[in-house]
Amino acid sequence: MTLPKKVSLPKMLKIEMNPVRVLAMGFALVILLGGLLLMLPISSQAGTVTPFIDSLFISTSAVCVTGLVTVDTGTHWTYFGKTVIISLIQIGGLGFMTFATLTAVFMGKKLGLKERLLMQEAYNAMNLQGIIKMVRYVVGFTFGVELAGALILMTQFIPMVGWAEGIYYGIFHSISAFCNAGFDLMGNFASLTGVNTNKIILTTIMTLIAVSGLGFSVWMEIWNFKSITRLSLHAKLVLSTTLFLIFGGALLFFIFEYSNSATMGSMSFLDKVTNSMFASITPRTAGFNAISIPDMSMASRLLTIILMFIGGSPGSTAGGIKTTAISILFLTVLCVLKGRHDPEAFGRRIDKDSVFKAFAVVVIGLGIVFGVTLVMSFFESAQGTSMEALIFEATSAFATVGLSEGITPDVQFTSKAALIAGMYFGRVGPITVLLALSRQKTPAQIAYPEGKILIG
Repeated sequence: MTLPKKVSLPKMLKIEMNPVRVLAMGFALVILLGGLLLMLPISSQAGTVTPFIDSLFISTSAVCVTGLVTVDTGTHWTYFGKTVIISLIQIGGLGFMTFATLTAVFMGKKLGLKERLLMQEAYNAMNLQGIIKMVRYVVGFTFGVELAGALILMTQFIPMVGWAEGIYYGIFHSISAFCNAGFDLMGNFASLTGVNTNKIILTTIMTLIAVSGLGFSVWMEIWNFKSITRLSLHAKLVLSTTLFLIFGGALLFFIFEYSNSATMGSMSFLDKVTNSMFASITPRTAGFNAISIPDMSMASRLLTIILMFIGGSPGSTAGGIKTTAISILFLTVLCVLKGRHDPEAFGRRIDKDSVFKAFAVVVIGLGIVFGVTLVMSFFESAQGTSMEALIFEATSAFATVGLSEGITPDVQFTSKAALIAGMYFGRVGPITVLLALSRQKTPAQIAYPEGKILIG
């Protein structure tokens, strides 16, 4: 009797599970699991099954820490559903690999090179040295800051809604803010517009957003700070760009909305300053809003789109193309104008690989925003939705922000699917997703002669 030969998969069907593919697939599986849980009748106030597309949309928005919603978080979901959402936000903010690593460490398992490479990819770390120590630091820092934020928010929410709900509100909004998610429990899609004169709530929320948006590696350097000259080029670039965007954006919002009676016109001077700072910080990339987005001036909405697209910093819970990418492109432009060979910052030369990667991130990001907008414009044309609102929505999805001009609940199935894809690409990272989908290339064996191309 002849035994059958071992059947092997064709070479083209074999998939090498490298770190970027594991990360991309891991996020997708968590999103699917969250969508199935949110479909259950126990998750909705009405006790009925929530449509799969809406459940999947909310799960994607939570895991990708975006904040765009098709159903109101405060009124549609039960406490079970809300707890599923905040759990997905925490997993998405820290990254599922963090929880897998912690589980392995607590069980006494030794992490090998493969697991360490995955953590390096997940945190955008420059090397493997001290990666497990960094994971412990990230988790401790995250829970510590979230706890502090929750306690402060409880002092404001408990007098509003009572002890039980006030404690839950404090925890939920602290996690949502630190993870840059933008989900809220205020109800009726109002976000924080009903408490926009409460300086403690707004200050706490925007502090949590700003802290997490810097990136964990930067905070490790700040924690071990000895002198500004000892900070890495990455930390200096992140801090300087972030400060410029926050205070520059706040100044412009203050000017644009100062006399707008529909937003900040009737507020006191101090409330205008607070809300201007909040409007500058939250697009990068949390999704809370304290003033009505549709009622903002056109200049403010355009500024919000720009800030959303830029986003936070690498290795953080924020999305967007990141502060380092936009600053590198700006420095490259200065380099060309000055006739120098390499962009420079803080007495250091920026390597060509970083410039190429920054350029790729920006181009891919624009491509995703354009693609999502194109799909939505085709399917939403009959609804009379403005192009500006579609671009706003698409940018918010890609940059995992969650701010909206209010059209998300009413868009069609295909538009929701396009926004889901935009959120996924934005959270996992456009380069990570493309690398996960592509086959590994071998280095070119031929160096072609240089050619000249006219530019400009």
